Amino acid sequence: MTTNSLPICFLIILCVHLKPLASMEDENQFIYNGFHGAYNLHLDGVAKIFPNGLLQLTNMTRQQIGRAFYKLPIRFNKPSTTLSAQTLSFSTNFVFAIVPEIKNISVHGIAFAISRSMDFTKEVGSQYFGLLNASNNGFDSNHLLAIELDTLMNPEFNDINENHVGIDVNSLNSYVSAPAMYYSSNEGINKSLGLKSGNPIHVWIDYDEVEDLLNVTLAPMGTMKPEKPLLSAAHINLSTILLDYMYVGFSGATGAVGGSYYILGWSFNRSGQAQSLQLSDLPSLPHQRKPRQKPGLEIILSLIVVSIVMIISILGVLYFVKRKKYEEVHDDWEEEYGPHRFSYKDLYKATKGFVEEELLGAGGFGKVYRGVLPSSKEQVAVKKVSHDSKQGMREFVAEIASMGRLRHRNLVKLLGYSRRRGELLLVYDFMPNGSLDKYLFCSEKQSLSWTQRYRIIRGVASGLLYLHEESEQVVLHRDVKASNVLLDADMNGRLGDFGLARLYDHGTNPETTHVVGTVGYLAPELTRIGKATTSTDVFAFGAFMLEVACGRRPIEPQRLPKDIVLVDWVLENWNKGTILETVDPKLGGDYLKEEMELVLKLGLLCSHSNVPTRPSMRQVVQYLDGDALFPEILHEAISVGMLYMGNETSTEFGLSFLSSIQKSSIGSKASSQSILNSG
Repeated sequence: MTTNSLPICFLIILCVHLKPLASMEDENQFIYNGFHGAYNLHLDGVAKIFPNGLLQLTNMTRQQIGRAFYKLPIRFNKPSTTLSAQTLSFSTNFVFAIVPEIKNISVHGIAFAISRSMDFTKEVGSQYFGLLNASNNGFDSNHLLAIELDTLMNPEFNDINENHVGIDVNSLNSYVSAPAMYYSSNEGINKSLGLKSGNPIHVWIDYDEVEDLLNVTLAPMGTMKPEKPLLSAAHINLSTILLDYMYVGFSGATGAVGGSYYILGWSFNRSGQAQSLQLSDLPSLPHQRKPRQKPGLEIILSLIVVSIVMIISILGVLYFVKRKKYEEVHDDWEEEYGPHRFSYKDLYKATKGFVEEELLGAGGFGKVYRGVLPSSKEQVAVKKVSHDSKQGMREFVAEIASMGRLRHRNLVKLLGYSRRRGELLLVYDFMPNGSLDKYLFCSEKQSLSWTQRYRIIRGVASGLLYLHEESEQVVLHRDVKASNVLLDADMNGRLGDFGLARLYDHGTNPETTHVVGTVGYLAPELTRIGKATTSTDVFAFGAFMLEVACGRRPIEPQRLPKDIVLVDWVLENWNKGTILETVDPKLGGDYLKEEMELVLKLGLLCSHSNVPTRPSMRQVVQYLDGDALFPEILHEAISVGMLYMGNETSTEFGLSFLSSIQKSSIGSKASSQSILNSG
């Protein structure tokens, strides 16, 4: 080799060694095809450069931060006095790879950043990428633009998933974000891209100030830049974000799980399109080892086993607690009534846990809830009744089962029952229009027409006839009144609330001796012999007819003494020839005179104090249907004073019963309001 050839060889060697570096004389652009000899990089944290030129931001160590910034500030804004025009537009592309400590486990990620400073001493790692902290996240004074490549979903930042790309402006709450993917021109579709797959990924970031458009594009390394970007942030003005001088670079952080973040190559241009990387010159990634078999992994596996055992134990406890919550009471003698029994769990779910929002009403006997059966989606009314006596419970359930077989269009159908811890739950058809008394006495309800009232009276009469004569056993309702008549969707009357009902075989005598019912509907003989019969139901039905026709309760103590008892008041007007003056004023005179007189007179006849004088329910139905003429000759018998043994006695009788309410002397069902399906 000659002496003259030495300078030429030196120049060749120098060019080879400077190949990975950009032209450092140009402050606007640089390129690193690998980072061997990249003396203009400022490394921070655990970041380092391997001998082959591979830049590693973090290693497998947990809770670490690594940064690599181009140490020379880039001038983005020139003073307004500068003659040459300059925009904030820039372009950059780089290749990165994320290798998690444990395969497919999220490890936070990497962010390309444009920052006003390289001093990040107050910033934290993990989800903040080593760029911000909880106290300054979102402040305009940060002057930070970052493109995050995130493999963990952080709810506090409203991340969309654990594999996404986001554009961040002064905050880790992304300005716009999207799941990591790239557009395949050949297939014409977007294809998913795993950021933590360990494979190198190429990223292009381009900002056009004129169009106020920031594009971020991804693709696997070796794939041409896709035609369509992954993210396009339109109308994004960086003039308030980017100061005159800014620093560009990368920051990454690990959290509870370690991971190695690599940058293979990087190209940046402040005033034009960034140069393309020479992919064949980029350094290769270290050989990816299988997950390490070290004590740490054994600890993790042990913790997993312990956690599984704890979870199983907790689930077992919850299972038994849940079973206790829905635990029911079952006795062998109930098997014959099985078809009518509901599970407590179904009724609990049907009523949404017996919440107040589903409460239809409450009284001394319990509460009634609206429900929807989970299996059939049928609307029902569920009444909860407390009961302590086991023997009484057995008899009660037996009667419930018997009444569950009652089928008539004018009876509220009892669907079944359930038992739990001394509590009975009775399930009925749901009546959407509630109880009749609300329409008679509540000013907020629309008044019923006479046609509707007459149809309701005939319907209840038909239902009582079925109970007395047409069912398998004689059923004494023992609490016939307006509040126990419920209205279905078509405003048809249905007799409900069989809580006081008693059954006995046809041709035998009932054995009831306990006086129960509601003041104003109780037949006089009940106070003497305490024995309920079909005639006592007829007496109550008579009071009910007068109640519907007159729009008055059977006893109203606020009235004049002679008018307190409704039946006496109607009888007095009948004797004076002014019986129609007792008609409910809300009807406005819109009724059929013949029908009204029939209901009023039949109500008086049914309310007669002499039991043999009262008609049967079959006769009542015949009168109402026009199949038999009302015997006018009975007027004389009624008016001579047999009703209630005289008008004066009747008033005293009503007042004495009114007083006895306070002493609870008429039984546990003395409440004058039945609220099944009311409301």
